Amino acid sequence: MKNEKGLKLLRDKLDNIDDELLRLLNKRMDIVHKVGSLKAQSGGSIYRPEREKNIISRLYKQSNGLLNKTAIEALFLEIFAISRNLELPENVAYLGPLGSFTHQAAENRFGAMSAYLPIASITGVFREVANKKAKYGVIPIENSSNGIVSDTITCFGEYDLKIIAEVLVDIHHTLASTVDNIKDIKKIYSKDIAIEQCRNFIVDLGLDEVELIPVESTAKAAKLAVNEKYSAAICSHVGAKMYNLPILFENIEDKGDNRTRFLIISDFENQASGDDKTTILVKLSNEAGVLVKFLKAFDKAKINLTKIKSHIANGVSIFFIEFNAHKNDKKVQKIFQKYQKQIKFLGSYVREADDI
Repeated sequence: MKNEKGLKLLRDKLDNIDDELLRLLNKRMDIVHKVGSLKAQSGGSIYRPEREKNIISRLYKQSNGLLNKTAIEALFLEIFAISRNLELPENVAYLGPLGSFTHQAAENRFGAMSAYLPIASITGVFREVANKKAKYGVIPIENSSNGIVSDTITCFGEYDLKIIAEVLVDIHHTLASTVDNIKDIKKIYSKDIAIEQCRNFIVDLGLDEVELIPVESTAKAAKLAVNEKYSAAICSHVGAKMYNLPILFENIEDKGDNRTRFLIISDFENQASGDDKTTILVKLSNEAGVLVKFLKAFDKAKINLTKIKSHIANGVSIFFIEFNAHKNDKKVQKIFQKYQKQIKFLGSYVREADDI
């Protein structure tokens, strides 16, 4: 009886706190609506990653309770996403289909309420953003196991869009099927890359002897497997749940640290946040030592280069380069002015990580 009274008292306190949270959130959304009206008049962007990061950092510094930075970020990113939709609902294009890891990355930043457009190709995502059909695009740029996504770099060379944010997603695969016993599995559907990322698991369970069928996406694999007897899918947890496909094994990937980095693209540039990364494409002549000379300019300016990847687009060799600094930093501007004909600026944005 005493415990029941104590529990009721605590629940009443929680209800009061929830009521107060709702009141404050409504108050916040009212101010957000006013901010949106001012931005609409000035043409300012609704999504400001640097502003969001500064808010989360400020809140974390003053937090003295049980919420760590990850929890604070998860809570407030969803609040930010709802706020943006109240300010001005805008389309988000992503490399589809529904339930893909790119979809997961998009929802990570834009929340569940945004209007999403699944697009069949990376080129299509760039095209829809460039044509103003979508305000934002979400595309993969690299995976820790499979490296750089060439199609993304090629599109950056062809379209005049800017990177405004990056998102890192841990890639976990599941084996999902309607069978009760894995010995009954006769086919496994999945994307070719996902099959390779789970090769050890497939061999260890003797599934290398069944038919492995590559399809366009892991989400498509789940959709096929749920409707076909004695088949299975290697897919994401989200994809399996979406099609009500029972999960037999979780986290079956060979490497536990498998991550994919995604980029968010749009038609504007970010302001400096104080902790930024810049991405550029560089086209240099074929003269001996020209790359070394170019890189020495960064060393002399004490700018930390975090990535240098060579890439061939339309038969021309270019370099995909990233460094820790904002485009508007004076030391960066000196390099840009010196090599203005060779550099294509792709974006300065809040730094999430140096590499994956």
